[in-house]
Amino acid sequence: MSQDLRERAHDVDATLRVGKSGLDPVVDELRSQLQDRDLVKVKFLRSARGGTTTEELAEQLAERADAELIRTRGHTAVFH
Repeated sequence: MSQDLRERAHDVDATLRVGKSGLDPVVDELRSQLQDRDLVKVKFLRSARGGTTTEELAEQLAERADAELIRTRGHTAVFH
């Protein structure tokens, strides 16, 4: 994982939010956004987390969207 991507991830605004509907509604949207931009930041709302962690949800989303998880911090994750 590139240090450059981690540094650039800091300045990216969250363009997707995962809420109570879970990951299903955002998988295709994440794929689509990654075609247009290098990095996409996703915010995991409290209603999406339930009994799981942001890290677990981010890993699941990365796998389902064929994306690379760059980092998680707090309740957000950055994908490439």
